[in-house]
Amino acid sequence: MKACDKCGKNAVTFIRYSGAHLCKLHLTEFVEKRVKKELRKQFKLERDEVFAVALSGGKDSVVAMHILNNILEERKDTEIHAICVNEGISDYRPESMEFAKKNCELMDIPLHIVSFKDAVDITMDDISKLPIKTTPCSYCGVFRRKCLNMKAKELNATRLATGLNLDDTAQSILMNIMRGDIAKLARLGPHERVQEGLVPRIQPLRLIPEKESYLYAMLNRIEFYHGECPYSERAQRGRFRDIINNLEKDTPGTRHALLQSYDSISDALLKSFPPAKLLKCKDCGEPTLSKICKSCSMIKEIKAIAKT
Repeated sequence: MKACDKCGKNAVTFIRYSGAHLCKLHLTEFVEKRVKKELRKQFKLERDEVFAVALSGGKDSVVAMHILNNILEERKDTEIHAICVNEGISDYRPESMEFAKKNCELMDIPLHIVSFKDAVDITMDDISKLPIKTTPCSYCGVFRRKCLNMKAKELNATRLATGLNLDDTAQSILMNIMRGDIAKLARLGPHERVQEGLVPRIQPLRLIPEKESYLYAMLNRIEFYHGECPYSERAQRGRFRDIINNLEKDTPGTRHALLQSYDSISDALLKSFPPAKLLKCKDCGEPTLSKICKSCSMIKEIKAIAKT
């Protein structure tokens, strides 16, 4: 490995899209500087803020929580809480939750666990056994969002931080473009506009590639869960991950270019697809575009399938 471009010490990585060789210290600074810059763009910190972090125990959510805690730890008027969603995946979630607990204990951050079983009366293991027409991930994403928003509101959180990294964001942009779902593209986080009943989301790692998030955790001895969800192989997102990875390999900087292109048209997208007036779901009270929210309609669908 070549020497670090900043100090001459042994470099630990080569950043292909910038051409920089960086040591542990300067990679850490490189990551943290961009996170701080991105957060300043996403919101203005007010007094008495309550941050909720969607914590799975995996590298990205753990790194997001560590950096957010480092940034805010001097603010005595600011709280951080972690929310871990237990989807009911027996070979995956129990172990990852242990890493979530360890990191919360290390930083003295309260951990709140909310389960699919309690929130929607079914687990992902149960759903996977049903003859559904789509992938289990379609249900999981909807139920997770509901669980996170409900618990964040219960905690009086002013913002909900997720561990979405640059790779995740680039994939989401491409997926929505390829599907022609421009309205959903316009709603991608981070959320600048606050809608009643929804806790606005922030994305600390929005500019951080997955590899750099992984290295940051490893080099700073942050423990995290390495496993992958057993149902993720069936998700369509995997195809777009491969496309983005191949493009990035051939043309370093592709992920950043996708994000920059999206940011340059985001205002125009919001003008064409402004946030709709939300109703309250007549079954659960959560915000929805229809009389019944997507989560509750999916629960009814699953129960109907289970009866057949």
